[in-house]
Amino acid sequence: MKSAEAIVIGSGIAGLATAVRLQGAGFSTRVFEANDYPGGKVTEIGGQGYRFDAGPSLFTLPELVEETILAAGKKVEDYFHYHRHPVACRYFWDDGTELTAWGDPRHFAEEVESKLGVPAARTQKHLAHAARIYRSTTPVFLEKSLHRWKSYLNRDTLKAISQMHRLSLFNSLHSVNRKALQHPKLVQLFDRYATYNGSSPYLTPGVMSSIPHLEHNLGTFYPRGGMHSIPMSLYRLAQDLGVSFHFNQPVERILTQAKKVKGIRSQGQDYPASVVVSNADVWPTFRALLPQEKAPERILNQPRSSSALIFYWGMAASFPELDLHNIFFTEDYQQEFRQIFEEQSVSDDPTVYVNISSKVEAQDAPPEAENWFVMVNVPPDTGQDWEALTARIRQQVLRKLSARLGRDLAPLIGYEETLDPRKIQQQTASYQGSLYGASSNNPLAAFLRHPNFSPRIHGLYFAGGSVHPGGGVPLCLLSARITASLAIQRQS
Repeated sequence: MKSAEAIVIGSGIAGLATAVRLQGAGFSTRVFEANDYPGGKVTEIGGQGYRFDAGPSLFTLPELVEETILAAGKKVEDYFHYHRHPVACRYFWDDGTELTAWGDPRHFAEEVESKLGVPAARTQKHLAHAARIYRSTTPVFLEKSLHRWKSYLNRDTLKAISQMHRLSLFNSLHSVNRKALQHPKLVQLFDRYATYNGSSPYLTPGVMSSIPHLEHNLGTFYPRGGMHSIPMSLYRLAQDLGVSFHFNQPVERILTQAKKVKGIRSQGQDYPASVVVSNADVWPTFRALLPQEKAPERILNQPRSSSALIFYWGMAASFPELDLHNIFFTEDYQQEFRQIFEEQSVSDDPTVYVNISSKVEAQDAPPEAENWFVMVNVPPDTGQDWEALTARIRQQVLRKLSARLGRDLAPLIGYEETLDPRKIQQQTASYQGSLYGASSNNPLAAFLRHPNFSPRIHGLYFAGGSVHPGGGVPLCLLSARITASLAIQRQS
């Protein structure tokens, strides 16, 4: 293939991985980034001796990072290191119940039987069901473009179609969990996996019951240096391959002519390219960068996924009863999700997600201190008073955690920053601050996401959490693989 110019807009996980794949295939690739750093949502913040992963805190499917490195002809050990967690998560309820989600599925099932009285065989059966759903749907729904007929003409697709009646597409995740698990606390535990794509367990289809397979059967992992090391590994790889990066250079326009992409405009200068990949949210891509083209209104007007209110707390104390990931449940989980996805408000008693990463790497906090990542599920930004909400939720969270841990936590906070949906939109251009683009509260949600290519503009492609196959580090890496493959095939 003759050398061709490619431009990637945005250096999130999918943007970096796409740039690596295109450069490795012979493209001369440039990446334009509005911020002065790579990584998108997967970045870091800190101060006063504390370091925080500012974005996602849970890591699964590390082999997708390895595959990206290997596809570039490089050695994984030169760029990326990680280890597996013995414990995926610890769960806490207000009545004093505590449960450890061991990384080994059999050990986890025994823990559930010991703490909740649910027969281990029932939990193991549900995890086996999750594995079957994952194996039957992944080759079709996650690893290929859903918007090309060619993707459906193969054995994997025919096999998946034959299993459609088992995918629970028209039952909610909650109804599937309730029928299979029966115990309310265990149902609540498995319902939370809807938040992995910013959806409600009472609305998202039962096929999402495959998600626990990643955490409980395949395991959770920790990259050396924190989650931020994932984009930084890809960034170094891209640099070594010769990708050119333009930081502090927001793209003003994607240039098109006669239904072909011609390049981009940044800071008043035009940069030609025969391939342009937008790693930006698909909503601002069309609204701001492609005003001259007809926008896919049906896609852009879909309900957005949930967002997050995150407190980054440097705690001047240690908490041996906690581990890396800790979930503190509310009693009225259904009311919380109803408010987030129907009322666009915030529950009076929110679910709290605490990530204490100093338990893994001591340099992330001073001695005898911890760096807490406290996340609350909230709606996307539609004009709420986030200052008032943040103050109220902060008090609620501290009250809840202080009561559960038996210590007054407020005086222990020596460092603090917050992130709300407005800031998420400002820093990452994610419309309304949603974490995963459109929500998946629809049986056909996978098909309603924007494809990885433009059906109208030759040479225009899309990669990232707002397009197929969805958000989160693993899906963004798969999105990059699909997108780069499409661009490479078309240019060959």
